Amino acid sequence: MAKAASSKSSATELHFDSGAGRVSAVLDAPKNAWAGYVFAHGAGAGMRHPFMKNVAEGLAARGIAVLRYQFPYMEAGSGRPDRPPVAHATVRAAVATAAMALPKVPLIAGGKSFGGRMTSQAQALEPLAGVVGLAFFGFPLHPAGKPSDERAAHLREIDVPMLFLQGTRDALAELSLLKPLVKKLGKTSMLHLVEGGDHSFKVPAAAGRKPAEVMDELLDTFGEWARGIVDD
Repeated sequence: MAKAASSKSSATELHFDSGAGRVSAVLDAPKNAWAGYVFAHGAGAGMRHPFMKNVAEGLAARGIAVLRYQFPYMEAGSGRPDRPPVAHATVRAAVATAAMALPKVPLIAGGKSFGGRMTSQAQALEPLAGVVGLAFFGFPLHPAGKPSDERAAHLREIDVPMLFLQGTRDALAELSLLKPLVKKLGKTSMLHLVEGGDHSFKVPAAAGRKPAEVMDELLDTFGEWARGIVDD
């Protein structure tokens, strides 16, 4: 049974060698964390984006430590994402950094959009040491306006539980493709849909839901799912 954690956490600035240069990271770690999340950012915004910060602080309040980090291109201020081999190496280095910072804490890896896909690719190529599951905030199944599930072929090579947090209006994940895909991945994979949410989980004002309510839905779902795989 995983231990409960204090809601108090501290944010620590870190650096690690990505294999393509040193990159920055922030560790939000509650006392007695029962799980850790290695959290990669999306293609257009780094680890300090409000969404990243809100997820990290919200999960830490739920007892899950979060290491959010930069890919080398973002660290260098470039607008062009790293090639997959560089991104994969950075993911592995981030997981190793989290393992050192959070000894004996079960790790989950993943990220927002691009960061989640780079993490899943890395896991498919060679399992990430100590990682017991993957969690994605808006998995980018295909480019906007070009429905396809080709980007998901590698997911069949992954044998740890996966959580897909997705908005029903996400232009980068057509539900007619995503739903059967997750079903085919088996019972260890879970899809949670945020009604009305787009790729950034923004919902129309007419829905009458505040951003904080949507964030709580995301984080509560993550926490319940994480408990299930950590306590299993």
